[in-house]
Amino acid sequence: MKKNRKTFYITTPLYYVNGKPHIGSAYTTIVADILARYKRKAGYDVFYLTGTDEHGLKIYETAKKKGIENIKDFVDEVASEFKDVWDKLDIKYDYFIRTTDEKHVKAVKKFWNELYKKGDIYKGKYKGWYCISCETYFTEKELVGDNKCPDCGKDVEWVEEENYFFKLSRYQDDLIELYEKNSDFVLPEFRKNEMLYRLKNDKLEDLSISRKKETLPWGISLPFDEDHVLYVWVDALLNYITSLGYGEDSELFEKYWPADVHFIGKEINWFHSVIWPAMLIAAGIEPPKSVFAHGWLTVNGGKISKSKGNTVDPIAISDKYSLDIMKYYLLRDIKFGRDGDFSYEKLENRVNSDLANDLGNLLNRTLQMIIQYCDGEIPSSGNNLNKYDNDLISMANNLYSKVDEHVNNYNFTDALSTIWTFIRRTNKYIDQTEPWILGRENKEKRLGTVLYNLSEALRIIAIIISPFMANTSEKILTQLGLNGKKELEKGFDALEWGLINSKTKVNKKEIIFPRIEKDEKKGKNMDKNKKATSDKKNKKTDDNLVDIKEFGKIDLTAAKILDVEDIEKADKLYKIKVDIGYEKRQIVAGIKKYYSKEELIGKNIVIVSNLKPAKLMGVKSEGMLLAAKSENNLTLVTYTDKDSKFLGSKIQ
Repeated sequence: MKKNRKTFYITTPLYYVNGKPHIGSAYTTIVADILARYKRKAGYDVFYLTGTDEHGLKIYETAKKKGIENIKDFVDEVASEFKDVWDKLDIKYDYFIRTTDEKHVKAVKKFWNELYKKGDIYKGKYKGWYCISCETYFTEKELVGDNKCPDCGKDVEWVEEENYFFKLSRYQDDLIELYEKNSDFVLPEFRKNEMLYRLKNDKLEDLSISRKKETLPWGISLPFDEDHVLYVWVDALLNYITSLGYGEDSELFEKYWPADVHFIGKEINWFHSVIWPAMLIAAGIEPPKSVFAHGWLTVNGGKISKSKGNTVDPIAISDKYSLDIMKYYLLRDIKFGRDGDFSYEKLENRVNSDLANDLGNLLNRTLQMIIQYCDGEIPSSGNNLNKYDNDLISMANNLYSKVDEHVNNYNFTDALSTIWTFIRRTNKYIDQTEPWILGRENKEKRLGTVLYNLSEALRIIAIIISPFMANTSEKILTQLGLNGKKELEKGFDALEWGLINSKTKVNKKEIIFPRIEKDEKKGKNMDKNKKATSDKKNKKTDDNLVDIKEFGKIDLTAAKILDVEDIEKADKLYKIKVDIGYEKRQIVAGIKKYYSKEELIGKNIVIVSNLKPAKLMGVKSEGMLLAAKSENNLTLVTYTDKDSKFLGSKIQ
């Protein structure tokens, strides 16, 4: 029975229990969990499904190699490990299905018996190549090298036996029609195009759906022939409906099917985007709304596998850094849908730049000023808002709609990028409003407005990032003096501007994102080198003294940044257009790591204006920006000039 409340059904693939969970399987599960959390906060009635695939020849052989006679004992152990890891990663699934569940086995038999009675199943002779490792049949032209599996690279074996077949070829036109009527059936679009090209250019062959029990003892017996067991894929795919009670008088199935999205890895796209919808069409069941086939998560450029020895333990990562840091890195740095390489160095860079510098610093500065100027209480907001206030509030009010558009397109990287643009804009608001000057000059009303706006911006940031970083959200809200759990229970309805109460006592605690320092041993060596370099620099010799006449040749000029552009293939450089009063200049500067484009535009800076022009990455540069650099940060030399009266002036 359908309810009025919006529903959203999301699934992960079933994970094969021949090995423990690693960062690759955790990646899909974490992304699905974040989407489920997001949709719940947006007011949806969500059903989030994950589970384990526990039949097949590979599992049977793995258990035997380990000396385990009772295969069920083996799969019970590994399924328990998956549940344990998901619990430690705080995965909030609604149902964990196992293909050895009695409920699933019963429903699978019912499904295939219905298709058998309908005439979609027949007995025939199978001749072809089979990969035990991937549990997949391949044609001759799909193999690579010397009869190797195109997916795992292992040897395939020739199989020749009497099997039952599903009339997949009967549904080729139906599948093409499905793709053409529903442009979002397979995502990203280039994955859809791959499948549709094959459907339009290759004749579908009927699918072998069984193996003789003497060949494969571990599987679900066919309901119409006990001497055969089902091919593992046509058993496992049915989990998406058996988990909802297919085959019974189930309200869950009526309520949530069709699935809104199946999240899968690209290597199993054919099974989910062709075989699975064909099975459903044959049974008179509506196909899922969308199948999203994401790329591989690699480590050091290689696909994750036990044989390569490059598996990464997600629990170890979350223990070392934090669960929120791992989640943020996986979704911010790796474009969902494309292949992405896991890197500890990139993870730590994200912590230091985005989390410590941007978000952590914003929270720390705001709380410190509230404590210093307002006795630790959030002040009241005044009514006389200026352009900086209105710009910040407008951006906050439009934040959810922009993030929501990205999330609905499963573009999590851009969703987080949008949030971080607002975080950086809020940091810029501090620089624009200069609350320390307002405090020094006792302009209490204006100072109150600024600090209220900063507090409210932080509250909104905490709520909008909560699906991605729940623990961080609660910490921010708690330090703002709010009940974090209760605030987050309100969902996205609480994103309205102006809901934080003045007189709330802030509760400044620990730094939420301390900077990550270098390896201790490596750091000691670096410190020694730095000290030696520093001693050498501080030693006043003729080699490092500059004559006053030489220094006098340098023109330091007050300038204003007009525009900032990226430079193709340059990770660190910006092309910056500046106004120096009497002309416009173009300067190439390596500050991309420290400033966003939005932060730079409008900044009053100091440049060396008589530097000889040079080319960097093929782009002409006519000057140099002045900045102060520490080990981990860089700050531009700026000046206050609201009326641009100093523009073009020489700095004395």
